[in-house]
Amino acid sequence: MALLQISEPGQSTAPHQHRLAVGIDLGTTNSLVASVRSGMADTLPDAEGRHLLPSVVRYFGNAQPLVGEQALADAATDPFNTIASVKRLMGRGLDDVKTLGGALPYNFEPGSGMPRISTAAGPVSPVEVSAEILRVLKLRAELALGGELSGAVITVPAYFDDSQRQATKDAGRLAGLTVLRLLNEPTAAAVAYGLDKKAEGIFAIYDLGGGTFDLSILRLNQGVFEVLATAGDSALGGDDMDHAIAHWMLQQAGVDASADPRIARRALRDARKAKHVLSDAPWAEVSMTRPDGSVWQGRLGQEEFAALVDPIIGRTAAPCRKAMRDAGIAPADITEVVLVGGSTRMPRVRQRAADIFGRTPLADIDPDRVVAIGAAIQADVLAGNKSSEEMLLLDVIPLSLGIEIMGGMVEKIIPRNSTIPVAKAQDFTTFKDGQTAMAIHVLQGERDLVSHCRSLARFELRGIPPMVAGAGRVRVTFQIDADGLLSVSAQELTSGVASNVTVKPSYGLSDDEIERMLRDSIVHALEDNDVRSLRERQVEADRVVAAVESALASDGAALLSAQERASIDGELARLRSLRAGGDAAGIREGIDALDRVTQEFAARRMNAGIGRALSGHRLDEFG
Repeated sequence: MALLQISEPGQSTAPHQHRLAVGIDLGTTNSLVASVRSGMADTLPDAEGRHLLPSVVRYFGNAQPLVGEQALADAATDPFNTIASVKRLMGRGLDDVKTLGGALPYNFEPGSGMPRISTAAGPVSPVEVSAEILRVLKLRAELALGGELSGAVITVPAYFDDSQRQATKDAGRLAGLTVLRLLNEPTAAAVAYGLDKKAEGIFAIYDLGGGTFDLSILRLNQGVFEVLATAGDSALGGDDMDHAIAHWMLQQAGVDASADPRIARRALRDARKAKHVLSDAPWAEVSMTRPDGSVWQGRLGQEEFAALVDPIIGRTAAPCRKAMRDAGIAPADITEVVLVGGSTRMPRVRQRAADIFGRTPLADIDPDRVVAIGAAIQADVLAGNKSSEEMLLLDVIPLSLGIEIMGGMVEKIIPRNSTIPVAKAQDFTTFKDGQTAMAIHVLQGERDLVSHCRSLARFELRGIPPMVAGAGRVRVTFQIDADGLLSVSAQELTSGVASNVTVKPSYGLSDDEIERMLRDSIVHALEDNDVRSLRERQVEADRVVAAVESALASDGAALLSAQERASIDGELARLRSLRAGGDAAGIREGIDALDRVTQEFAARRMNAGIGRALSGHRLDEFG
């Protein structure tokens, strides 16, 4: 007798295979991997029971590089081959990296584009260094879960731009991971807290890690996580406090570390230990071995500690205020403040967050592990293990995206703080008669002029059927995927010809540039509006002049008297002169004046055109 397989109502009769997926918090100081097992998300330890993996890689000649604790221990003795805090270099240009976090104890290969660090194993890029960290986490997960991974969700700071996100995705692929999605770190924390607490309302996610700071305002409602606004600093974190303490120690000991990077690395190591001690104790004992072998010993108290770190912690206030302003809320509108990142263990950081938002922040989940846990929950969903519990995550883009239009202006197609994934289209037209191609220049920024924004990509749409100016319709479509990566396409609607480009980041947009773009857009708003108005009038004047000149060349001799032609030529010359000036109102008046003197000419041309169309036909043919 045949056996029947019985299943629950609504379920497939085929047995469901649980796919192994992980969430990875690729951090500046430490990294973690987490997974959902038996319905619970938690971070996965290594063979020694350690959950945190120091984000440090040491390179040798032909040997496999060391990653993690052992590499961190060797950082003071082999600083040139031991790469730490590589997250700060992700997606940066070579000129940018020298301004991040003070002097870097590495030698960089000459060239442009992505920086490459000289090591005993040859030059390595930040992407390759990050891939080594991800490989170790991948192996740890496969050993702990007992199988091959089907995919991973990797977290990134919310303020990472296209370049930094693409670099992170490249590192994942290089490590042999199927990257299911890049997830903003604050959003990952919201996933962990939202599912754990079943909370609804408006949350501020205050994320201060080793090298980055993010502040995101999220609305949580019935499983929908929507980022209302985000701000931050991708070069601010616990590392900066370590550098400040280390600098104080070197000054107190009278040691110049510039000649020996090993001394600087030892000072940073000891500074980090002192910082941890001062989170609980009134003072920390510190010491340093000078180059001559003598030992300096000192004590760092809470007063000196505050003087060193408070200015750094204080830098988190401006992004907090900016995010609230962008979201259109006040501190009183916020339901809870969630702390994320190892640096939020510090009492001084928690107090600063409480002062900014006027409430005691939440820290129920380990701030070091909450991001990885949230990423693991999302990875479990994306792997297909929780299709009935799927949640909607809506992140945002930090800067507006658009294209260049006539007059050197920018037409914004996707405004900043738009939720992603998103696709938006806008129609444009041809400017000249017979135009058969259009150049598309993709830009990022908040100002109205091309010169004030960042160029992302250029491509051309060719094969447009020749038509009179303004008759062609070109639809430009911007698409941003769930990882925040951009593609742009253009299509001429009458013929169907199309072209597209996937924006490949030219590594190098710094957080300072993002802040400057946003700040400039506010400071220069009135000025930009005046400039845009002028440029629009100039473009309109160019179009009118071109149209009148074309009409005169075709029919001027046949339809105009010498006096009429002289009148039109005079207004044409006057409009050209006004167009060269800087008076938008004057240009508008000149366009109107030219329109008045050409109205009769336009009417005659229309009558002549109708006459030519009717020539040789009888009226009853049109009845």
